[in-house]
Amino acid sequence: MPDTSDVVLRVEGLGKRYRIGAREERATTLSKAAARVLKSPFAYLASVLRPPREDEIIWALKDVSFEVKRGEVVGIIGRNGAGKSTLLKILSRITEPTEGRAEIRGRVGSLLEVGTGFHPELTGRENIYLNGAILGMKKAEIDRKFDEIVAFAEVEKFIDTPVKRYSSGMYVRLAFAVAAHLEPEILLVDEVLAVGDAAFQKKCLGKMQAMATQERTVLFVTHNMPMTLNLCTAGILLDNGRVHAQGTMAATVQEYMKKTSSSASAADFPRRDPDGLKLAFRSVRILDDKGLAVSQVLLPKGFTVQLTYEVYRPLRGVQVAFELWNSMGICVLCSTNLDSEPEAVARTTPAGEYRTRCFVPGTFLRPGRYLLTLSASIPGLEVLAEEKEAVGFDVVDCEGPEAKLAQGRRGAVAPILSWYTERV
Repeated sequence: MPDTSDVVLRVEGLGKRYRIGAREERATTLSKAAARVLKSPFAYLASVLRPPREDEIIWALKDVSFEVKRGEVVGIIGRNGAGKSTLLKILSRITEPTEGRAEIRGRVGSLLEVGTGFHPELTGRENIYLNGAILGMKKAEIDRKFDEIVAFAEVEKFIDTPVKRYSSGMYVRLAFAVAAHLEPEILLVDEVLAVGDAAFQKKCLGKMQAMATQERTVLFVTHNMPMTLNLCTAGILLDNGRVHAQGTMAATVQEYMKKTSSSASAADFPRRDPDGLKLAFRSVRILDDKGLAVSQVLLPKGFTVQLTYEVYRPLRGVQVAFELWNSMGICVLCSTNLDSEPEAVARTTPAGEYRTRCFVPGTFLRPGRYLLTLSASIPGLEVLAEEKEAVGFDVVDCEGPEAKLAQGRRGAVAPILSWYTERV
């Protein structure tokens, strides 16, 4: 029989169902609510007791099963709405599952959103002791860790200030410090680290890596693929509430990129109600050197990104941009129309439909899978439109002197640059 002595978390057939329904007007006062019940008591009871229809049910999680061993750092990834946060809430016992079970061996600390477990009226000091008591720690244990927590969070000056007056960054720093230092055997961390600055994120990653060496377990939900690759020893990919893939973090990220990317050479976006919109993307194409839409680019030939968008009202200083992301979740290129049209910052774009093209040289990218994300904005003011992972395409190496020059070199990209040497 397999050795299960090191398994600290076992999830079997876990499911969470929510009921959704038609939007209806809510009573704004107690008297209105009472009047509604008294006016139609049988209709009210029928609406409450009636079993939900199939179209009123949504499964945030369905038949989720996996095991996590002691000392593993597991990255949980997936698109928005895949069920990642719901899974952590069940493991934290914030909500109960509809079906299945989760067996946890050890003390659990969780950081699921800014200020989780903090009382806003209490000071930072009081919240540290409150969280320790919730975890079942004695006052002497918390005293021993107190100075280390405060130093890590860098909130010494504000430790006796009510946390409702903290900024979101201070909130997160203290919350993570408490969750990580009060000696949980299992730490559950959601996307909250994105709120902190780069220096604090680095400290948090170092702390989670240190916890793994101490045979503590970390479950980490994030959209930051490079972070998961640097930190996590294993990965779980959720898709529509189900486990789509699990294994090494690198293999899981690769599967995520395949799952979320499109194999089409073009994408046309549905037309939206123009009310309230200022700009919307209509289409994107990856074009080869002959102007044909392709899903595969052959090196060393370049390709063109063609964007079509509609402006609904005159806009000043429109910036249209695209990002290229590789299979490791790294943004390798970001380009905007302002790169070659800086005067557009001061120019007003009239209402109408526009097409723009940008050429990417073939001697720049490495072979592999790439995703294209689109955005339009007025820099420093507002985001006008965004289409994440709009289209996917493959860059394929082929025989040629330029392709051979790029082989064996390190880096996310492999540009062939011009050099000039002279004798001095």
